[in-house]
Amino acid sequence: MASASSSKLLFLRRLSRALKLSSSSSSSSLSVRPYVFLLEASRPSDLAKINLRSFLSVASRSFCSRTLDLEDDSQGPAAIDYSSLLQEDEFHKVADSTIQDLQEKFEEYGDCVQIDGFDIDYGNQVLTLKLGTLGTYVLNKQTPNRQIWLSSPVSGPSRFDWDQSAQAWVYRRTKANLSKLLETELEKLCGTPISLS
Repeated sequence: MASASSSKLLFLRRLSRALKLSSSSSSSSLSVRPYVFLLEASRPSDLAKINLRSFLSVASRSFCSRTLDLEDDSQGPAAIDYSSLLQEDEFHKVADSTIQDLQEKFEEYGDCVQIDGFDIDYGNQVLTLKLGTLGTYVLNKQTPNRQIWLSSPVSGPSRFDWDQSAQAWVYRRTKANLSKLLETELEKLCGTPISLS
């Protein structure tokens, strides 16, 4: 156990020195984050065999310079078309309308389901849907990013952008539609379907 931790410590020292050498000899600064996977994925005996300069040379090119070749059906984030971003006043209009519509439909849904602790709250531009022991959903506007952020007890955090062509809020990473995601999750959690579209 002691040899494993000393191997990792030795590797960290070598990595630190190599990063300092690499950053002083090149104009672009490297991030340590891409290299942390080596510590988690490698066996201690493998760490000593790594030629850091060769690794940094290849890794900096592969992590920093290579363009992503994402297919349409991939799970990677879709490209942002900055020319299609909503102006601030238009963003507020669409986001407020969406959140108000969701609030009304959640209130109707609360009359259909029998869940202890079911509660809806809207304040300070944050919509909160409490489902008792099943968890809590939080939706809020993020004006600088022109996004609606969702915190879900099922799928975790998501950031939705307005898709003009689909007329819907879409999570670029998974291409999930906000309304459809909420419909699916709420039906699974509560056992009763809800229509948010």
